[in-house]
Amino acid sequence: MMNRICIALVTAAATISLTSCAQLKPKAPAAHPTAAERGASLWQRPANLQSRDLFYGPWGREHAPAPADTYRLVERKHTGVNPGLTVVDSRGREWSVKQPPPGNFDSEVATEITVSRILAAVGYHQTPVYLLPTFTLEDDWGTRLEIGGRFRLKHETLKSKGDWSWQENPFIGSRPYQGLLAILMMLNSSDLKNSNNSVYEYRNAGVVEQRYVVRDLGAALGDLNRFAPRKGDPDAFERQPFIVGVSNGYVEFGYSGLYKVLVRDRITPADMAWASDLLGQLSDRQWHDAFRAGGFEPADSQRFIRKLREKIQQGREVAASPIANR
Repeated sequence: MMNRICIALVTAAATISLTSCAQLKPKAPAAHPTAAERGASLWQRPANLQSRDLFYGPWGREHAPAPADTYRLVERKHTGVNPGLTVVDSRGREWSVKQPPPGNFDSEVATEITVSRILAAVGYHQTPVYLLPTFTLEDDWGTRLEIGGRFRLKHETLKSKGDWSWQENPFIGSRPYQGLLAILMMLNSSDLKNSNNSVYEYRNAGVVEQRYVVRDLGAALGDLNRFAPRKGDPDAFERQPFIVGVSNGYVEFGYSGLYKVLVRDRITPADMAWASDLLGQLSDRQWHDAFRAGGFEPADSQRFIRKLREKIQQGREVAASPIANR
């Protein structure tokens, strides 16, 4: 009797594991996209890439939170690892604030803002996010100085429509979709779960667009360990292998995390070269501005940038290697 129970449990566990893997496997896009899909956008070709502001980002200085303002508490966050709250500023703008754990420099907050700046610079949609190290909070107990963090603006042109899935979306197989995954591998983004992706209805001058956004990008610029990966850690970022080879026409990455099925036998050397050429257009000043936006120290920023430039070169070279063209 006990043997039959054990066999049943093992079989059930295997079924769950196979089901989970199947759910992670990206599916082909629909042959006839819906009207919503035809109005959807993941990426827009960046105009004047070399002149883009990576400190204030695509939403500009005018949308940044004011350091001297007083922010009124709406509610505190009750889920997730990092503490956070929703606040309203003196102009009536609502902000979602992600704070660091007490007494710690929050590499997740710094990383989220920096990676958001990089993705936005090369054409991927991003929400308005900024760093505010400290801010004045007003609540029922009075007014006081609070530890700041990532401030994300709830902008009137953006309406959240829920999550989107890496496995089912209108862009699977397209160069921007492939390139996005390649860039996230370059940035050592380890947390590619669907709940980190959001669809926004973007309304501007009578035009309505469904914008697909990868957000909550803080699990990056570290290592790619399956459990408790380091974030925003230059030592870990420098040690982590990037491209380890090409097999059957696809790039092999030094990534063995939970979401490896998203990039295994999927990213071609041409995809990698496209992504590398995009990032390779950023100037040294733009790179430094992106890391400064997240609050990284200059010495650490320089190490990240040096490693990223090495990866960009590696991404370009893999497309030109003889094995990639077999």
